[in-house]
Amino acid sequence: MYKYNDFDHAFVTSRNAQFREQVNRRISGALSEDEFKPLRLMNGLYLQLHAYMLRVAIPYGTLNSAQMRQLAMIADRWDKGYGHFTTRQNIQFNWTKLQDVPDILDALAEVEMHAIQTSGNTIRNVTADHFAGAAADEIVDPRIYAELIRQWSTDHPEFQFLPRKFKVAVTGAKQDRAVIHAHDIGLQIIEQNCILGMRVIIGGGLGRTPMIGKVIREFVAMDDILPYLESVVSVWNLLGRRDNKYKARIKITIHENGIDEFSRLVDERFALIRPSFQGFDQTLLSEFSDAFIAPKFQRFDLSAFDARYQGDPNFRSWVDTNITAHKQADYAIATISLKSHGETPGDASSAQMRRIADLAETYSYDELRISHEQNIVMPHVQKAHLPDVYDALRAIGLATGNIGLISDIIACPGMDYCALATARSIPIAQNIATHFDALKLEHDIGPLKIKISGCINACGHHHVGHIGILGLDRAGIENYQIMLGGDGTETPAIGERTGPGFGADEVIPAIERLIHFYLNERLAPSETFLECYRRLGLGPFKTALYETEQSKARANAA
Repeated sequence: MYKYNDFDHAFVTSRNAQFREQVNRRISGALSEDEFKPLRLMNGLYLQLHAYMLRVAIPYGTLNSAQMRQLAMIADRWDKGYGHFTTRQNIQFNWTKLQDVPDILDALAEVEMHAIQTSGNTIRNVTADHFAGAAADEIVDPRIYAELIRQWSTDHPEFQFLPRKFKVAVTGAKQDRAVIHAHDIGLQIIEQNCILGMRVIIGGGLGRTPMIGKVIREFVAMDDILPYLESVVSVWNLLGRRDNKYKARIKITIHENGIDEFSRLVDERFALIRPSFQGFDQTLLSEFSDAFIAPKFQRFDLSAFDARYQGDPNFRSWVDTNITAHKQADYAIATISLKSHGETPGDASSAQMRRIADLAETYSYDELRISHEQNIVMPHVQKAHLPDVYDALRAIGLATGNIGLISDIIACPGMDYCALATARSIPIAQNIATHFDALKLEHDIGPLKIKISGCINACGHHHVGHIGILGLDRAGIENYQIMLGGDGTETPAIGERTGPGFGADEVIPAIERLIHFYLNERLAPSETFLECYRRLGLGPFKTALYETEQSKARANAA
């Protein structure tokens, strides 16, 4: 993974010292909250319902054991003993005190981490495929290019006060595990005539106005990718609206101006600025590419793994569910579920973080990934070591074999923490997980992605859930709308709203009706929920969802 050079160390140290002075001025009263707000947002600090929340960047979701241990230390010393991993591959500390934040930032700097541009109207943390560098279907490790984009975008003088926040995601595989179609810019590394380049997708996003991104260029050569990205962002920076923050995202700009006109302006800008990029970006790329070279994989005897797999049904279930094929046949990608039934999705205690750090150091070449689905990934585990990894995870309550199943729910913090939320997300996710675990239906149901948001900002990605749940306030009562058929992969779709929402106590019966309908209607166990939905359409699922309400209405009418 990338290691800081002298410039990086000096830059982060300077920023931290600057922010320490700003915090002191806020505490002394020299700065009002309105004056302080843009300064704290540039350093990842939010004012939530109960306390300040610090969002720490984990660039393209990659970190090592020392960094994970430092996050655990911060959780113990300055928070409440846990951290919350997010859909942007970041970690959030929800209970920080303002006077402690400068010390936290200095502690992060000790392990080459920071909170710069995790908030504000800037280019946010660049995300990537969480199986990067390990996936069997990968063309090239996308983190190399994500790091280039991170360095280009950090403290970029033109892009610190954009019309709105701007998010970039990169994948190097055909299978989209980075939700690139729901980002302001999504980049897919492809090969054309033996030349590497990127397919560029722009104008995706969720929130109030969910949209699937559009391809603006089918192929941009790697030599041209930074000037092309700069052209896209600078055109939007000039054209994007600043009179209404709800219409300021690039997706609205493209919708109002049309993709063809926007593309014309980008090409015009690209022709103007391309000569100023004289190869320094490619020199920089070559300088740090070695940091992403694959480990020297060792070989081990697999007989113990085979015996455990055959003889232990619990271990076999975990392997079948949480293990993904690695580019090395005798290795595995192990996903650690942070969705133990009844727990808060994405939360990890400091003790769990430390043990995961130990496992990464011992069994995964000191590498970890954070997924946008709020889980932790050990990218390089020799299959011979999987029994030891499983046993260690089981000892700390993290051996749940549910990746991709109904309890592997994405959920935003909701009204338990967020000042913007209008309904709770966490209890809904917990109740769904425990309910279907009790029914022992998870594995029979098969792949199913439920995503929950506590407001229309869609931090829980509900629009691209196979079942999406949006919590809203209806006259002081929490009401949950259900959407169906969303998809955040390479076959992207925005879910369709089914109809009136449900009270909090009605959500589980509603989900159960949908599940039983699917189980009865699928052509075979191999037909997934999403495939069944696409075959049958909204109508039959909607009828099943509202069956009880319609029956009550008929009974009342009679």
